[in-house]
Amino acid sequence: MCGIVGYIGGRNVKDVLINGMRSLEYRGYDSAGVALMDAPELHIVKGVGKVADLEKILEDHPVSGSQGIGHTRWATHGGVTEMNAHPHSDLSSSLVLVHNGIVENYREIRRELEEGASGEYKSETDTEVVAELLSRLYSARGNMVEALVELYARLNGSFALVIMAREAPGKIYCLRKGSPLVVGTSPKGETLCASDVPAILPYTQDVVYLDDGDIAELSSGGILFWNASGETLEKIPTHIDWDVTMVDKGGYPHFMLKEINEQGAVLRNSMAKRLKEGTVDLSAELPWTKEDVGSWKRLHIVACGTSYYAALVAERFLETITDFDIRVDVASEYRYRNIPLGPDTLAVFVSQSGETADTLAAERIAREKGARCLAVTNVIGSTIAREVHDVLQLKAGPEIGVAATKTFMGQMAVLYLLAIHLAKMQGKLSPEQERKYCDELTALPYKLESVLQRQECLQETAMLYNEARDFLFLGRGISYPVALEGALKLKEISYVHAEAYAAGEMKHGPIALLDPRVPVVVIAPKDGLHEKTFSNILEAKARKSPVIAIATEGDDSLDGTADHIFFVPETLDQFTPFLTVAPLQLFSYFFARFLGCHIDQPRNLAKSVTVE
Repeated sequence: MCGIVGYIGGRNVKDVLINGMRSLEYRGYDSAGVALMDAPELHIVKGVGKVADLEKILEDHPVSGSQGIGHTRWATHGGVTEMNAHPHSDLSSSLVLVHNGIVENYREIRRELEEGASGEYKSETDTEVVAELLSRLYSARGNMVEALVELYARLNGSFALVIMAREAPGKIYCLRKGSPLVVGTSPKGETLCASDVPAILPYTQDVVYLDDGDIAELSSGGILFWNASGETLEKIPTHIDWDVTMVDKGGYPHFMLKEINEQGAVLRNSMAKRLKEGTVDLSAELPWTKEDVGSWKRLHIVACGTSYYAALVAERFLETITDFDIRVDVASEYRYRNIPLGPDTLAVFVSQSGETADTLAAERIAREKGARCLAVTNVIGSTIAREVHDVLQLKAGPEIGVAATKTFMGQMAVLYLLAIHLAKMQGKLSPEQERKYCDELTALPYKLESVLQRQECLQETAMLYNEARDFLFLGRGISYPVALEGALKLKEISYVHAEAYAAGEMKHGPIALLDPRVPVVVIAPKDGLHEKTFSNILEAKARKSPVIAIATEGDDSLDGTADHIFFVPETLDQFTPFLTVAPLQLFSYFFARFLGCHIDQPRNLAKSVTVE
């Protein structure tokens, strides 16, 4: 959730930290702070608000040093106050640390440490307790690695810790359990750490993702590693093929708008080298035999948030072309249910970051029970990518906007390729049908880009309804999860109430909400369910609700019925979500923009949910 960055090198440390924190602000923006070491002094500056607010504080209270750590917070333990902002020091101010995660047993530890305390705690956080415990362990052992080994054994929960100590100048220490940390060295002899790659991408593309229990010591001489038992490790760097230009706005007012407009390229990247000459080939990534696929009777897809809605779209396609018993679950529920699960199950875990706590927990349960586990993720070095049997990477590039857009598109593309691959291996798909699907997948980026070129009319429609505070989204069949995603986008970035329903369920309750003040957004492509969806539009109009419809080009059946119609190109019925979701993303974006909302950093949300 929170964003962490650390740096040792010859640049202006404060600037490196601020720039890194700014690139990680999608992980949390309740408060921000930095700690710089100018040996033997430790200087801490922090405050409530975004990184920009911290910059203003630093103008009035300048600090300098040869190394430093920074943090942007998404509040868990303790309210949003300056005292609860990170970094935190121990009671004697001999060390300072930043923390991402939740330490579940901090109350017990705090009671234990109250005897012999050299001062009083200043915050409500679990982090300050961790700092005090580490300080005492370090003082007792005189060796930071040994102290971190014991600290790891003592703490319950999830955490990523980055530490500096007065008695260890020139060094930054990292410890990870459950929350992501990545470290790297630059060609200029700099060493860096962060909770996500964008913070260090301007300096290096070769990074090491820490595993649970890993300890890292950063210095000007490089990085040393130990495991949770204190044994030295050799870690092989992963090369990140992202370009630094991917993490700037590229002239757009918001990352979200930039990322929406990148979706045509995302489709091409997701399908590149996987789709060629009318066939899908995933053999380079999935070393499965026909016997393997034949042994799997159940197919589970597990995800959270937007990834879950992408999974629901894929479920509808999978059930038409494969012979699996398919179920799609929210990860936070899947992990607590007694679901039939074993070697006859292919379990697919969809996570943009690969660090979502609930999805990781669900994956570990499935793997322990013998399921074949596949990750669909955007981050090849993420925790889930390292734990599962197989990985399919989205290849969407970094997504900075908290509200997911282009990764939803990439997830659908990869899951559709997977569906075709599985159907072919099951013998359920003829070459002619496969070619038909592949031809349409190849055409989709161009059709999507034609949709994105006409976004001005969505801007005008959003402006007309900017006083509405309740929306109903409707869809049938494969358009139902698109409606769910559309409602989610509007809620996330505009803070306006929006509900999505399967259109056939409107009469079972939601219709009571309808009146002229409640716009109804209907996903109504010209598919096999079009006539039934049209009936739902008439029902909404009978209650005087304005109707905004997403329809197929050439469909004049909605003329004079829907108040506003946005047309998308014709495609196969099963492929309509690739085209119908983009207008919903744009409508939400323009709606929130008219309201003056913080679109890239909506309140109370973080990009990667690394705590339960």
